Amino acid sequence: MKNTTLCYICRPGTGGEEYLMLYRNKKENDLNEGKWVGVGGKFEAGESPEECLYREVQEETGLTITRHSLRGIVTFVSDVWGTEYMFLYTAAARGTLIDCPEGELRWVPRQEVLSLPLWEGDQIFLSLIATSHPFFSLKLAYRGNTLIQAVLDGQEMQLT
Repeated sequence: MKNTTLCYICRPGTGGEEYLMLYRNKKENDLNEGKWVGVGGKFEAGESPEECLYREVQEETGLTITRHSLRGIVTFVSDVWGTEYMFLYTAAARGTLIDCPEGELRWVPRQEVLSLPLWEGDQIFLSLIATSHPFFSLKLAYRGNTLIQAVLDGQEMQLT
């Protein structure tokens, strides 16, 4: 099992209406290749979720988090990648964007995010964030690249 963070940074001055998105197209053997995601990554030894969050955001974007909110914990189960626990955040940050070693960074209007090439499960938790859903636990089970189960706060969700 691995522990990770993922963060959707809100662009200053937009009232949270734009997220910093990362198009994964630079890293070799990237399971997220061709997808748009937030920024984040794997915990290093001894890190708390917040320490991982701050480090990953700094490394991938050059930005410094000024305020953050833990929105939920997502459990990924996969027949290919194993199990992952992801701490999901939204945040405000300051600084100047750098060239990300993992892909292209772009500020995207929140209403356009769901039309990007995303993992099917990401659409679920992005919708929860957009509706200001309270803190949640979400289990997403994949067979290969196909979402086969979603369980929100212990209740199975209907997949479309």
